[in-house]
Amino acid sequence: MTSLLVRPQQPDDQGKILEVTPESAGWEHVGFRVHKLEKGQSFEADTGGREHCLVLLSGKASVTSGSHRWENIGERMDIFEKIPPYSVYLPDGVSFSVEALTDLEVAVCSAPGNGNHEARLIGPDDVKRATRGTGSNTRHIQDILPETEPADSLLVVEVYTPAGNWSSYPPHKHDVDNLPYESLLEETYYHRLNPSQGFAFQRVYTDDRSLNETMAVENGNCVMVPRGYHPAGVPHGYELYYLNVMAGPKREWKFQNDPDHEWIVKQQ
Repeated sequence: MTSLLVRPQQPDDQGKILEVTPESAGWEHVGFRVHKLEKGQSFEADTGGREHCLVLLSGKASVTSGSHRWENIGERMDIFEKIPPYSVYLPDGVSFSVEALTDLEVAVCSAPGNGNHEARLIGPDDVKRATRGTGSNTRHIQDILPETEPADSLLVVEVYTPAGNWSSYPPHKHDVDNLPYESLLEETYYHRLNPSQGFAFQRVYTDDRSLNETMAVENGNCVMVPRGYHPAGVPHGYELYYLNVMAGPKREWKFQNDPDHEWIVKQQ
């Protein structure tokens, strides 16, 4: 069993089905978890020393933090409707609660915070959309919390990869603190598949192959990328979604392609 693949579990009393912490991952920055709630359920938590981005993957909710209350937010009832999600940014040092107004799946993304930003709602109109690649390398981006928007550490983005296509490809990495050429960013991939019985593949590898793992990814799995290149591909008949969370010592996304596959860029 790979050490980079995290599978969902039965929900706990707060609906948590999956969690990656800096301690469990063996790194310093990225935290990620998923809660699945039935209508009427809720959970409460504190951000502690970490800023948070709550992404409503599907369903409607009310979110409260201090004097802030965002009521009846959420439009996307299924991830594969491809409607940009509602999200809530929360600084470190606050408490919050999430109440499910329908069946709800919410991702809790976190990274070290410095208290520099106010809590805010990130609505669908705030999410930048783009298409990258060509041919069987085409994928569709919904940028929830890019480096152009206020935050201390977090970068959060959704990607839809059509059936039969590759994503995060050509293989690229961001594991060296060498700006402006490359940034050091830890990363998680939360995978969903349509239809849900499908599978995809993700490889995580370094130039010297000291890390070299290839994983069969199923619906609801999370892949941790501590370093190295990390392409993903999905077979014919199945569509792949993933939610990326990145963070590191500097909040900037600069990557380097695998030199062996750099020629592919020129073909796009």
